[in-house]
Order: sequence, then structure tokens, then C-alpha cells
Amino acid sequence: MDYSKISVKDIKGVGPKTEKKLNRMGIFTAMDLLTHFPREYEDRESIKPLSILKHGECALVYGQVTMINKDKYTSSGKHITNIVFKNETGFFSGVWYNQRYIKNNFKVGKEYVLYGKVSKYYNQIQIICPEYEKYTENYNSGILPVYPLTKNLSLKVLRSIVETFIKSEEFEMDEILPDEIKERFRLYDIDKAIKNIHFPESNKAILEAEKRVKFDELLILQLGIEMQKERMNNNKGIKFETSKELASFFSSLPYELTKAQKRTVNDVLNDMKSEKPMNRLIQGDVGSGKTIIAAAALFNGVKNGYQGVMMAPTEILAQQHYEFMKGVFNNFDINIGFISGSMPKKEKDKLKSEISSGEVDVIIGTHAIIQDDVVFNNLGIVITDEQHRFGVRQRALLGSKGENVDVLVMTATPIPRTMALFIYGDLDISIIDELPPGRQKIDTFAVKPQMRKRVYNFLKDEVRKGRQGYIVCPIIDESDTIEAQSAVALFKRLQRENLDGINVGLLHGKMKQKEKDDIMLKFKEGKIDVLVSTTVIEVGIDVPNATIVIIENADRFGLAQLHQLRGRVGRGEHKSYCILISNIGSDVAKKRMEAMTQISDGFKIAEVDLKIRGTGELFGLRQHGLPELKLADLFRDEDILIETNTLAKELVQKGNINEHEYDKLRDMVKYKFDQNIDDITFN
Repeated sequence: MDYSKISVKDIKGVGPKTEKKLNRMGIFTAMDLLTHFPREYEDRESIKPLSILKHGECALVYGQVTMINKDKYTSSGKHITNIVFKNETGFFSGVWYNQRYIKNNFKVGKEYVLYGKVSKYYNQIQIICPEYEKYTENYNSGILPVYPLTKNLSLKVLRSIVETFIKSEEFEMDEILPDEIKERFRLYDIDKAIKNIHFPESNKAILEAEKRVKFDELLILQLGIEMQKERMNNNKGIKFETSKELASFFSSLPYELTKAQKRTVNDVLNDMKSEKPMNRLIQGDVGSGKTIIAAAALFNGVKNGYQGVMMAPTEILAQQHYEFMKGVFNNFDINIGFISGSMPKKEKDKLKSEISSGEVDVIIGTHAIIQDDVVFNNLGIVITDEQHRFGVRQRALLGSKGENVDVLVMTATPIPRTMALFIYGDLDISIIDELPPGRQKIDTFAVKPQMRKRVYNFLKDEVRKGRQGYIVCPIIDESDTIEAQSAVALFKRLQRENLDGINVGLLHGKMKQKEKDDIMLKFKEGKIDVLVSTTVIEVGIDVPNATIVIIENADRFGLAQLHQLRGRVGRGEHKSYCILISNIGSDVAKKRMEAMTQISDGFKIAEVDLKIRGTGELFGLRQHGLPELKLADLFRDEDILIETNTLAKELVQKGNINEHEYDKLRDMVKYKFDQNIDDITFN
């Protein structure tokens, strides 16, 4: 049965109020409910003796009521119900807060089973706010799921809805894998997997059920990517010659390319020579010199008689690329244009006319480039920078401005190579794994908020030496719900207190584009000493005189983002510093701060981030236009990832995916990718 077409309101036990609560969690269909997987399980198979209970754990215990104590109150007025139980291993209490009616459900001498958090204090054992029911000799509630919940939706209600649904006689999942595949990889039937993921028969059954669901998710993901790649490989692209003028172009640069840059340039030029359209990803750490590779590709395209385009996610970054390209193309008769959403209409219309007539060779800009009324005369090469900021749709729209154009995408967001193969599976990959000479090592320190005054004094010392600095905040304005330093409030306080007498500027995403550009220009020109900002400075800001970046509430940022922010300094000849201000409360936060202070290589940092957080949060598959992984993780499930990758390649390359027995699997791939990718095709 296709549960993706059945509304959740048609499931037994889901009334209008419950439907709204489920909708809040993104559950609209029966399939959404079935794939709302438990985050953990409560083991209610085995009743534990009191002697092995540990403080803070959740446990299942049973006992006979010996005493129902009188009502008590805490100093703050909270009502306490305390009921004493005994069994053959000793005495314990069940404790409930502000639930006066609870004691009416218990009788002295009767036996009950309780499940809750254990509190041990001076050899006294309490079970805090436990769930409970009457004990029977054959009692076994099994292993129960614990789901992510929303406000006013209880775990008991959600469990009941799911259990009633999957244990009904008419429940039947559509099997998308042929028997041969299930036998080859020793997989559960999908019916059995879904039932055991929600209400497992045993702990072993949980592992087997999860394996089947993860296998499906990763196989669908990789089949879609392989089919997309196969389609691209079958297209005939532009066969560019390697321009003889490239030698003059490279010799005109004030520096020599690194070995990694030369290797990457060769990859790009070889792709351009091929009849197959180029689809290449260039990965390079902050400051590794990706932009000159883009310039070489654009140069070669123009010298072959084609137009080239480069799209960046922010106007600041696009403007910076425009200025860079103007500089390196200055003596080579290449006409460059710049387009953005904030340009005056008259100016924009004139530029569009020049683009369509072919007067402009290279156009640099923001997503304004992909508007319908921007028409190219003879587009041959398309480049997107900071690819993770654009969805697949935007990349496809840009590529559709020409016919089977060469595509180059670049990112400074470090992704380990094995992961990049799956995230950008439709692209060939080049990695610039060395920095140009002269890039400074950035000393990184993690400090507690109590050190803030000393940190700002250090910043003042840097400014007195003629240097500049950034202070990055996680939010723009103060919030009632988020405890974090806001850029606006900090800016006002620093002007008044810590940095009085120093020119402080403010930059954030809510400002108008002209205002942002003015602030950045003043900072570049040294008219602003310290820039208080949000993450709008994460990419594309190049101020060699900036030597210190202070990141407030650093624990609120991902490691990859912290590394990007750190890359705003160390761009000149002066010693540079990154200071992370964080409470460092949890073990995860502590590990992340340690990684930042000890590791400077972006790719190693990305691997640490994967280990700590998993791939779902780090990459956000949907922003790449790929189906969401609800259970599988690209890093932790590497074995299944390798199996499904091999299988996907085999099915597509041998053409098996088009056979009748794979109809349902092929339909599922198409359904999953159709929501995200417009131009994927299937035979």
C-alpha cells in the first residue's frame, strides 16, 4: 500500500487536535508517521533487582505497596506524593510531583510495576515520576519506543497510534527490493523491519530492522545520483581547445601556482577538452586559491569564443570576485560585467542587453543571474562558488542558460573526500590540499565568558598596533528564547564600555545591501577598526590587515562554520588569532573547542565534526537537492554506504535498474528525487 498518499488524519486514533500536533512535527501522511523513527528505546523486558540500580538511569522495577505517605510540600510549594514499595531485594519509593490523584491508584498490599529515573541518596532508592501498572506473573511490556515529541503530545498517545496502525491486519508496506537483493544482503522484509523498528521483538531485531531501513535510504540516494550522472555522461558537450594565451595569463600573475593548484587547473582544462560536459567540484580550504582556477576556466572559455558566468551566494563575495577578475583579465581584452539584485533598473537593463548581444564575455553576480530575463548569447562555462549555499534547482537553472555547458562548482566548506563522493556524486572532484606560501598559521584559543574583559583588552592592543578585528555573534537582536550574545546589543555596549575611543562597525543580514557594502568598504579601507557581525562574514571577506576574530557563544556554531569564520584572518603578513568564547558546558562542546584549538586543517576538522555530530546536521542533504536521510548516517553507516554504492553502480551501469523486477525501486527513486531535482531522467 502507498502510505505516502494516505493522510495521517485517516489513521485510527488521530483526531483533529492530534492531527495538528503531528503536523507541527512534519507528519502529514501515514508514511511520515512510519518514518518518524524512535530516538531511543525503553527496555521493559527485564525487571531489575534494587542492588544493581544506578543513579540517573531509567529502570523497570516491581514492588508491593507497604505505605502511602502523607502529602508533603517542597520549600517552593511543590506537592509531593511518596509511596513506599518492597520486594525480595529491598525497599524503594515512588515519587510524583504535583499529581495529587496518583495515590488513589495504589492500594497497600497490591503489587505494581514502575518504570522511571532512579535517584539514590544515602542508600535510599527513589523512582522519580514513574509510569506504572499492576503487576502480573507473566508481565513483559517488551522494548518500547521513545519518539521525538511536540508540545502537548504525550509519548503514550503517540505510541498507541503507531502500535494500533502497524499491528492492524490490513497493514502492508510496499516491498521495493527484489527477493534476490534481500537474500544477497541478508535483509529483513520491509514489513518486518518497520514493525521491529517501532515495537521490536528484541535488541537484535532493532539492529536488523535499522539495517534494512538504512539500506533503502542509502540505495535510493545513490541510485538517484548514479542515474543523474549517467544522463550527464550521455550528453555531448562543448569541446574546448586549450588556449595558447593561457601561458601568458599565468605568467602575468604576481605569484606562481602551488602544485595542488596546477593539478586542479589540469583537471579543469582536460575536462574542457572532452566532448562530455564538465561537471567538476573544486574543494579547497579557506585561502587555498580556488578563485584563480575559476579565472583560468573562464579565460579559456572566452578565448574559445564562448561567454562565461560565475555566481556567488552574497553580493559582497560576488563583488570581490568581480574586482579580482577585472585585475587578472586587465590586459587580455576580456569584457567583464557585474549583476546583482540591488542594481538600478536602468543599469541592469543595459547590462542584460550587452549579455544577450555577446558584448560581455564574463558575467559575475549573485542569484540575479538566474532570472528568466537574463539571456546569454553563447554561454559555454558556468561556475558557482560556495556550492553548499545553492540548491540543485539553482545550479540547474544556471546551467540551462546555455546548451550542455561546462559546469564548475567550488566550495571552501571542508568535506572529507569519501563523503564528498556521495554528497556531490554527480561531480568529479579536485581537492586543493595545500595553501599558498605566506598564509599565516592562526593561533586559536577557547576561553570561558569570565575571560571576556581580557580578550577585549587584547583586541585593543591589536588595534593600537594598527591591526583590525572581527567580533562574531550568533544572533542579530536580543531574544527572550535564545540565551546568546546579540550583535546589536554587543555593538552598543562595546562602543560605550570596552572599546570606547575605537571605531566600531556593525554588519548583519537585516541591513540593506547598500548599507552592508558601505560598512565593508569602510572596514577594508581601515576606517573601521573592529567589525561586530553575524555570520554574514563567513565567506568572501578578504581584509589582510584583520588579525583577530573573536567568536561569541562559539558552542552555538558547527565546527565547519567556526573554521570558515577563523579563515577571515591570517590573510596578511601579521600574526593572527582566533578566540572562541564559550561556556563549554557539555562534553560535545568541549570536544569541539578542543578540535578548533588543536587542528588547523579544514578536512580533519570536518572529519571530527562528522564523528561528533553525524552527517545529517553537518551537510543538510536537502540543501543539495538530495532526499533526506531519516535514519542512515553517511559516516557512521560506512559499511552499508559502501554496499549500496557498489550496488547502485552495478544496477545503473548494467542497465538492470530498467528491468521489471526493479519497477517499484525505480519508482521510489523517481518519487524521492522528483521533489528536489527537476532534470533527472529515467528510461
